[in-house]
Amino acid sequence: MTQPLLHDAEVVLAAPAQVWSRRDGGMRGLVDGVWVSDVRIVSAHEVHVTGSGLEPLAAHRSGAHRVRFTSLLRGLDGEGADPRVRLEIDRVAAADGMTETLTVRSGRAVEVPLELVLHLATDLALMPDVKAGGGGGTVDVAVEGGTASWSGASVSARLSTDGFEVRRTADGVDLVWRTTVPATGRVRAGWTVAAVDSAAVVAAPPSPVVLGLPPVGDPEVDAWTAQALTDLEALQLVLPDAPGDVFLAAGAPWFLTLFGRDSIWAARLLLPHDLDVALGTLRVLARLQGEVDDPETGERPGGIVHELRRDENPLAEGFVLPPRYYGTIDATPLWILLLHDAWRAGVPDRDVARLLPALRRALGWLRDAVPEDGFLTYHDATGRGLANQGWKDSGDSVQWADGRLAEGPIALCEVQAYAHEAALAAVVLLRAFGDAAAADEWRDWAGRLKARFRGAFWVDGPQGGFPAIALDRLGRAVDSLTSNIGHLLGTGILDSADEHRVAALLVDPRLDSGAGLRTLSTDAAGYWPLSYHGGSVWAHDTAIAVHGLLRSGHPREAGVLARGLLRAARVFDLRMPELHSGDGDPVPYPAACRPQAWSAAAALVVRAALDPARQGRLPATAPTAPAAG
Repeated sequence: MTQPLLHDAEVVLAAPAQVWSRRDGGMRGLVDGVWVSDVRIVSAHEVHVTGSGLEPLAAHRSGAHRVRFTSLLRGLDGEGADPRVRLEIDRVAAADGMTETLTVRSGRAVEVPLELVLHLATDLALMPDVKAGGGGGTVDVAVEGGTASWSGASVSARLSTDGFEVRRTADGVDLVWRTTVPATGRVRAGWTVAAVDSAAVVAAPPSPVVLGLPPVGDPEVDAWTAQALTDLEALQLVLPDAPGDVFLAAGAPWFLTLFGRDSIWAARLLLPHDLDVALGTLRVLARLQGEVDDPETGERPGGIVHELRRDENPLAEGFVLPPRYYGTIDATPLWILLLHDAWRAGVPDRDVARLLPALRRALGWLRDAVPEDGFLTYHDATGRGLANQGWKDSGDSVQWADGRLAEGPIALCEVQAYAHEAALAAVVLLRAFGDAAAADEWRDWAGRLKARFRGAFWVDGPQGGFPAIALDRLGRAVDSLTSNIGHLLGTGILDSADEHRVAALLVDPRLDSGAGLRTLSTDAAGYWPLSYHGGSVWAHDTAIAVHGLLRSGHPREAGVLARGLLRAARVFDLRMPELHSGDGDPVPYPAACRPQAWSAAAALVVRAALDPARQGRLPATAPTAPAAG
């Protein structure tokens, strides 16, 4: 079985619910259906009109949660060339399900009899199973009057109707609508489905964070920003036992839950425009901070969680991740950076003070993870977790220029940069909150890490030097040129000359596709434009590079990459997917999530890069030299 493709699907969402369909509104693809908390409560949606087929015309999306599908019913037309009868399906996602209103409009001068049957099926499939190419099972549906209900395990669903007769079928229900459309008039019927999941680990926020920004005067940038913000609003979640702390789900459909790294980066890219999501993200991740050493889950004291699921998450080749999994090497230093940046952006001292114990635990994790003479590495000792634990977490993401896979333990270049900047951020925070002695220790720690970084990671090549993507298990610099180097800028781990070299490489045609940064350069043996981490373009990855270019004093290069992302946004109707191809003319990566939180947040960085007056409003970096203060 193979993973379902998404590039030709339509989605509306109001986390933790999402609704996937074809672009005519029908649900017949592998991922299609109404999902609540990663459980599919409706698995098929088929409209049949007696005497006419449906001929789709358009799908008009309004925000993230609403879409209207329009189809012709030409079998009901009278004489003449003009189409006179059409069906509109107005679909609105809610946090617990979906509502649809079906409207038939007629331009004919006579009444039109109508019989419409909407078939709905249910299978209560789980999202990880569908991602793996599977599905659910047979579900018993009870029908009473104009309602239906079904349940399984922890999920209970109920369907109610207005204008339909409900009939039970072998796999669900038929909603039957018999009516007459008035001359030059219209008729309507509707239905709603909602579900409750007692095993849900995430929930909709009672008070969502409203995200809005004034226009900058560039119509394309303003339109992309508006779409990004409405998508980010729809991706907001809370933990059921912490309803006041809002964070962003990683993305739909596969990752509509808490992901430490993704949620942190999305919140960080939103700064300084919004503080509430950053503070909520910090608090939620602090609540789940590691307490014990557990190789099965990757948990270590002070570590930040990688992902949170309602059930185990099966991966390829029989591997299964636990519901709460800590296998990430970068989320902990990134949490420290978000705390620093949020405080610099205006989060009150009292809120930061309450998070200082979590900061100290995170620093303890960092100190324990980095040897005195070494680097921050990862290695899955169980053989059942993620083989790669940076943001490029696919099995083949760390490879040599000749295409060989690097052997772990692996030390990623950007993770050392995050650790360095996190140590400097800790210096600032600890001094500000009265612990100068600890601040001095972390200043020295950062200095030692920086001192050994260049000698270990710098690769000299025929076209000039560059930072290696990683060190392998023998400490050798893995010599492929990758987008990872963009994450080093502004962190203080490079000196000025090396930052200039990295800035030049980021706009080199080997990496810059003209529509965002390729994850792997075109001259590498393993390059392929539709490889997940080996040649594709990720919007957030490019945005982080733009962010670093601005912070390190390279606005020209930042503008080049920002304009490339804007070009890609046009191709994807301003809803930037998780990733796209590394071709000069981008095409969809067919299984990419959309919307994806950090891809949407990329719009805010592009907005800053293309508007010099706003560049100074980016989050301030920690000190770029470990000097005493």
